Amino acid sequence: MSAKYPIIAVTGSSGAGTTTTTTAFSHIFRQLEINAAFVEGDSFHHYTRAEMEVMIRKGQTENHNISYFGPEANDFARLEKCFADYSATGQGETRKYLHTFDEAVPFNQMPGTFTQWSPLPENTDILYYEGLHGGVVTGEHDVAQHVDLLIGMVPIVNLEWIQKIVRDTSDRGHSREKVMGSIVRSMDDYINHMTPQFSRTHINFQRVPTVDTSNPFSAKDIPSLDESFVVIRFRDVPNVDFPHYLSMIDGAFMSRINTMVVPGGKMSLAMELILTPLIKNLMDKKLQLKAMEGE
Repeated sequence: MSAKYPIIAVTGSSGAGTTTTTTAFSHIFRQLEINAAFVEGDSFHHYTRAEMEVMIRKGQTENHNISYFGPEANDFARLEKCFADYSATGQGETRKYLHTFDEAVPFNQMPGTFTQWSPLPENTDILYYEGLHGGVVTGEHDVAQHVDLLIGMVPIVNLEWIQKIVRDTSDRGHSREKVMGSIVRSMDDYINHMTPQFSRTHINFQRVPTVDTSNPFSAKDIPSLDESFVVIRFRDVPNVDFPHYLSMIDGAFMSRINTMVVPGGKMSLAMELILTPLIKNLMDKKLQLKAMEGE
């Protein structure tokens, strides 16, 4: 962690709503006039899409599953180095994974490939990471140790699967069968490398639908925010003003001493109310340190 060069990480599986969260953070950054360096978790995959498909087929013949949730398909060492470098110097390297033709065309590349590694912008205030492994810890790597504010986006698993199936079939052109196979193949890595992160987060936002999602593989659409509640759990967050949040968010209530529940349609409001003072506190500490150092 670094008061001078703080890092915020939003971690959650593909289709969990992390991109929606990035929109909320971007709004907060504009309000507070914060110049953030944005880092995408997909940038740290080991393989292009074509290479990954080869590895998947190879694994199937050897009875060995590989998925984007696990260490085999990701460069945890380089991700940890990016965070460590930024914490120490305010710099680091990243690249972009090009999911679609629209993303790939400006780079004259094919979808499923990477751009070249390049330095983060100069003179940023905060590093903002969104992806799968912002809080990952293994026997060899500890990414979480460098994160000043770690946020988990964790819809209940049936909703997560629905979101992934709908997104990957509609936006990325994958077949339903291919996406379902990916979910099944990923289960071991999900259990071992995704779920432990959500015990390290400072705050989790878990969306729980109020409609029937019993068979996520037959769902045709994603339950709307108004058809859900959001369970917000706090851990090691000092001075949480629950009475203020409850008064500001219509329909909110406490389910445990550290857990607040809000209507799904109030999720963006809840995120901005909760996260804005936490991010402002990071910036205040940064400015105080710079003033002490005479910068």
